[in-house]
Formats: sequence, C-alpha cells, structure tokens
Amino acid sequence: MPDILRRIAIIGAGAVGQALGRGLIAAGIYAPENIIAADIDKAKLGAFQEYSGVSAAGTVEAASRSAVVVIAVKPNAVPALLDEICDYVKPEQLVISVAAGVTTETIESHLTERVPVIRAMPNLPCAVREGATAICRGRNAENQHVERATSIFGSVGKVIEVPENLMSVVTGLSGSGPAFVCVAIEAMADAGVAEGLSRQQALTLAAQTVLGAAKLVLETNKHPAELKDMVANPKGTTIEGIKALERAGFRAALIDAIEVATLTSEMISQQAEQEKRRG
Repeated sequence: MPDILRRIAIIGAGAVGQALGRGLIAAGIYAPENIIAADIDKAKLGAFQEYSGVSAAGTVEAASRSAVVVIAVKPNAVPALLDEICDYVKPEQLVISVAAGVTTETIESHLTERVPVIRAMPNLPCAVREGATAICRGRNAENQHVERATSIFGSVGKVIEVPENLMSVVTGLSGSGPAFVCVAIEAMADAGVAEGLSRQQALTLAAQTVLGAAKLVLETNKHPAELKDMVANPKGTTIEGIKALERAGFRAALIDAIEVATLTSEMISQQAEQEKRRG
C-alpha cells in the first residue's frame, strides 16, 4: 500500500483535532506516525506531537501527503486554509471538515473539481471516545467516502449520516447538548451539597448518574419514558421529583435551548454564505 494511503492529516490541533487524533490511535485505525498534524500555533502543535507521537508538518505538506485531510480550524479560517491547499488536494483524496456552519458547497468552491468532501459535526465528548458525530456528504462523495468517515469518527463515539439541511439541528442538539448536560450535572451536584454531601461526592454521583442513564438508553434500546417509569413508583421520591421538574418547566427549557442553538447555527451558516458571495 502506498504510504499516502496510510496517512491522515489533521489541520488544526485544537480540542477537536487532538481528540480525534487520540481516538484514531487508541482504536488502532492509524499509527501515530501516520497522523500528520498541522497548526499555526507551534506550541499547541508541539504539545500534541509530544504526548501522542503524531507527526508534525506545515499545512501544505500535511495536505499533500495524506489520503484524508481533516479540516479542524475555526470556521472563519476555513476559506483561507482551503485556498492555501487547493492546488495540493486531488480527487483521489478525501476532505473532511469539522468546522461548524461551513457548508459542503462552500468547501467545494475552494477546491479543485471532483474532490470528495464530507462535513462532520462531532462534539466535545469525542475527547473521551464517547462522542456523537453526524456526517453529511458533498456532491462528489460516494459511499466509500462515507464509510471511511464513519470509521474515523466511529473511533471516538457513535456516528450517523444525515442530509445537510439537518446539520444545524445536529449542532443544536449534540453539538451544544454537552454544555446543557453539564449545567444539569452542576445543578444536581449543587443540590447534593445543599443537602449535606461534599462537593466531590455530589459531583461524582451526579456525573455517574447521567452517564449510567445514557448508557441504559443506548444499550437497552428502551424509550427513556419506559426507563423513567421503572423507578417512578406511586408516591415515591422519583415521581415527586419529576413533578417538581415539570412545574419548573425543565422539559420545555431543554427544548427551547436546542431550538435556540439550532436557529443560531442556521444564522451562522447564512452569514458565512453571504460573506462568500460578497467575496
């Protein structure tokens, strides 16, 4: 197998790029030396290289030497980056972008014709290999490219494919969702402290409770309502707590939070498209 087929470039050594690199190594999909990282922040890039063993290179070198090129920079930096590497990325390669709000059409417009593009929306738990990632395909991406992207992001969690018009919903739900869950964990821990537990005891119990409940949903394939009913006994502690949540509008607040995050994601995408047309 030619060396290029064994390599993946991760351009952007931030939280998502580093989490993805760690997951690929841990899953045995890529050896550290076959992951080429690039970043304008040399200190960040050096730290990533030192603790993980990945290779480091300039942006153009990383892109030209790899079969898969992952774009993991901030959304506003994507056009300039693509313009920098466009002459070095060929149709035989695969470009994957994790930049929120940047459409496949925008990415393709900065690359040579027929380069396959996959857009991905991973989330923060990718750092502990429990991420949720949605992917969508550009006009030149075929099933083999989707399968490769699924394998890559499957190393750091679960993956689904959606049409591109649903990517803003994904951003609002699973992209922003970890922050909403962290707010819930913090509130649960605060309640435990208020009732006498130490901060560490309360935080451990709250976080593990959320982790365990999520795992129950995924592994039993039962509806959350069914699992809730298993512990909501007549006149018991759980049903009384649920009544309090309903009175406070907990369910509606979560729905509203995801709706607002989705609308914000759509607005960011629209602004990026407008800027592209003006440019």
